[in-house]
Amino acid sequence: MWVVDDDPELRTMLTTYLGQEGYGVRGLADGGQLLARLGIERPDLLVLDQMLPGQDGLTLLRSLRDGGDDLPVLMLTARGDAVDRIIGLEQGADDYMAKPFLPRELSARIAAVLRRRQAGPVGAPQRNRDPVAFGELKLDLEARQLERHGELVPITSGEFALLAVFVDHPHRPLSRERLVELARGPASAIDSRSMDVQISRLRRLVEPDPSRPRYLQTVWGYGYVFVPDGQPRR
Repeated sequence: MWVVDDDPELRTMLTTYLGQEGYGVRGLADGGQLLARLGIERPDLLVLDQMLPGQDGLTLLRSLRDGGDDLPVLMLTARGDAVDRIIGLEQGADDYMAKPFLPRELSARIAAVLRRRQAGPVGAPQRNRDPVAFGELKLDLEARQLERHGELVPITSGEFALLAVFVDHPHRPLSRERLVELARGPASAIDSRSMDVQISRLRRLVEPDPSRPRYLQTVWGYGYVFVPDGQPRR
């Protein structure tokens, strides 16, 4: 695990605490150091400060996601308002924490992200499952891959877990709270408003026209429904 933060005291405190929790931790001061290290090795998870000198955390995160890299990222910020959290999630962060925070909570959030990324009941590879095709897309639940016309579509672990929930519940309206529980786990800190952001990101991946969704349709006042044939609901 790598902690990227330009505050040397906080960086030292976090690397020491997380090391005592049993993690192998490397501290980095800025995006330049991060990109240099990523050219050599990869961590299991990245704790990334939003306010960094040079390239800020959101720019670095966007660069990773645009390049198809689904490295788990937990964002840190000195500003805890909902807009910042939503922007971080829109860029593909797996979780988001505002400073100041308790190191114990950070450790718990890290453990939750890693559990979601490992084999388990939420978002895990599903054995002996045929790929699910809809429109121009095919979702391979075993390989955890999304394809369009045989070409891989970059998709993060969180996006895959959410799409897998939808294809497992076709034509069944699901509330935002139920989607959070099924895709992220019952202990997730993701709220219903943040789920709307996740749906918006997923629509940009799978919909021919995200402004007029065919497959991930809104159930007004309730949540969303997956319609594999793309036909309007009656």
